[in-house]
Amino acid sequence: MRTTSMHTTAGKTTVDRHYDLIIIGTGSGNSIPGPEFEDQSIAIIEEGSFGGTCLNAGCIPSKMYVYTADTALQTVESGRLGLHAEVNSVDWPGIVSRIFEDRIDPDSAAGEEYRRGPRTPNIDVYDQHAVFVGERTLRTGQGSQQRTISGDRIVIAAGSRPAVPDVISASGVRYHTNEDIMRLPQLPKSLVIIGGGYIAMEFAHVFDALGTDVTIIARSTLLRHLDEDLLDPYNNLAAKRFDIRSGRTTTSAEQTDRGITVTLDDGSSATGEVLLVATGRIPNGDLLDLPSGGIETIGAGRIKVDEYGRSTSAAGVWALGDVSSPYMLKHVANAEMRAVRHNLLNPDNMQKMPHDHVPAAIFTHPQIATVGMTESQARERGHNVTTKVQSYGDVAYGWAMEDTTSICKLIADQDTGKLLGAHYMGPQASTLVQQMITVLAFDLDVRQFAAKQYWIHPALPEVTENALLGLTFK
Repeated sequence: MRTTSMHTTAGKTTVDRHYDLIIIGTGSGNSIPGPEFEDQSIAIIEEGSFGGTCLNAGCIPSKMYVYTADTALQTVESGRLGLHAEVNSVDWPGIVSRIFEDRIDPDSAAGEEYRRGPRTPNIDVYDQHAVFVGERTLRTGQGSQQRTISGDRIVIAAGSRPAVPDVISASGVRYHTNEDIMRLPQLPKSLVIIGGGYIAMEFAHVFDALGTDVTIIARSTLLRHLDEDLLDPYNNLAAKRFDIRSGRTTTSAEQTDRGITVTLDDGSSATGEVLLVATGRIPNGDLLDLPSGGIETIGAGRIKVDEYGRSTSAAGVWALGDVSSPYMLKHVANAEMRAVRHNLLNPDNMQKMPHDHVPAAIFTHPQIATVGMTESQARERGHNVTTKVQSYGDVAYGWAMEDTTSICKLIADQDTGKLLGAHYMGPQASTLVQQMITVLAFDLDVRQFAAKQYWIHPALPEVTENALLGLTFK
């Protein structure tokens, strides 16, 4: 049953409704309420679209674009296979409609409808912005829609938002972020991207493959966190596709009749019909007036939590995902959600937040996937390192693809036989890395891993097999 409306006074704050549990955010946070919570009164607060960034403006729609871009690029590059093919036209409005009107928007609406419907009668949905006004107490909405609610426990899963440099936000130019770039009404002829991280490089791939001229402005090398054996090869490949201004920062921006012109610190400039800002993300904690709830932060917006996901300063408050996690990745948010859900239900047998061996993938071209340490990190931590860089082109499936640039790099400890890191750059990288995630998760000895199982011939995982066999041990 829903908690009946009540008016109680805590200090000077009048509470309209009290709940057993309040959840802020419907990305991973929306997965918390299951059958185990049916006897609890729950409030869900979501001022945007249900599903969070991943569903509406991140992982899922962007990868649908990436798949389209991959297909287009493979078509254009198929000459090396003896095919003479080309992409005659790109129906951008049709792509946008297929992804958002047919898939994303209906899925988001269905998620909200489900939470508002008769199948979850113990849940109330609040669709206005909320801020803390006291201990485990929130004010949401404005005017006649304003409500003050409190909870025995609160889970903050409010996510993050794009970071926009002041020089851009103050310039008055029209710019885009990942939140709206995919909904452009037409495919631009030219695009300037500020940023050199994974979001920048995924969209650079998408727009270039579909016919847009792409200029990238990056403060350093692209994807600078990569292992050294992937870093230069990737940047060299990217330089063949994009106009890259490395080591440059933006000093000004102006709207012109040609689009947006940005001026760089060396006096040069770049102009594009559209400007995409992809310079990182900011946790949304600073939008919630956390100090009023006694909630401690790291910096302005990242909530400080302990190893179980509890706020370090506010009893009964939990946080997960981008608003608190050191890893802004959806699969990490999902794993943290499962830990927090368990801990809410089992306070005497809590699980730690799962932050061991976190993998990541970048769906640019070539695709990149990593888990564990880079070689330099492994050496800095004192490991007796052995490495192997294996080319895709040295295995049969690589021959079939006529691949000349893709690699797998494995890093292991010579003394223990333990895998330290795995790094892939090439087709199916995000799939191939999964076996190495398993090796790390189950602490397997790679001296035995290659020989103790079959590797289907001539499938692409033979790249991993050969890399494992190429590691040298004492």
